[in-house]
Amino acid sequence: MSERLLTIENLDTGYDGVAVVRGLSLHVDAGEVVALLGPNGAGKTTTLMTVSGMGQILAGSVTIMGRPVPRLRQAHRVARWGVSHVPENRGLLFQLTVRENLQLAKIRGRVDIDRALDFFPALVPLISRRAGLLSGGEQQMLALARSIVAEPKLLMVDEMSLGLAPVIYEELMPVVRRIADETGAGVLLVEQHVDLALEVSDRGYVLNHGDLAMQGAASDLLADRSLLDASYLGVESLEE
Repeated sequence: MSERLLTIENLDTGYDGVAVVRGLSLHVDAGEVVALLGPNGAGKTTTLMTVSGMGQILAGSVTIMGRPVPRLRQAHRVARWGVSHVPENRGLLFQLTVRENLQLAKIRGRVDIDRALDFFPALVPLISRRAGLLSGGEQQMLALARSIVAEPKLLMVDEMSLGLAPVIYEELMPVVRRIADETGAGVLLVEQHVDLALEVSDRGYVLNHGDLAMQGAASDLLADRSLLDASYLGVESLEE
């Protein structure tokens, strides 16, 4: 049985005491990719922020490898547990080079930088270029490569395709699957491109207005696209 990396149980989370996500339960195991889907404003990013220790737990619990995430914001502690979060803005240091961004991540990890670049060979000739001069696709590759260098057990990726041309994110999405398969990390993937996300995922959850509208094996969700589309308007859950 795979190690249970993340367990969310009956989570209410939000800002200033107001719940944006209500009653959410999900889990992520080692070596699997789990898609968290839903329209804009559904609470997907808020969920990732809370798991990272940057959100406010109003009710329920978040447990990472047996450790409860504190209700008060303590992102530095959660990061030390082996959690990497690639945010929408990619979180790069734009004045530093590709190599320097990777070296900073290596302070916390033991993975060789060349190993991380194996996932993104397009970055090799750009190793001395400043991150701010990279294209959007190259920046996303660097953000993912940096997360690999940090050797996470749990990797969370928020809207990887945001602002990218279709040809770029269609190439990047299978790499997420490869990262899980080859490193054993569990991946929680927030993505607006539903079909592409589910094609590389083991399971999926759909949020609508902060509530869980649908869940199930990725293959089941893909097999009934009409129900998946309807879930954005709110339907009963599809259990595994």
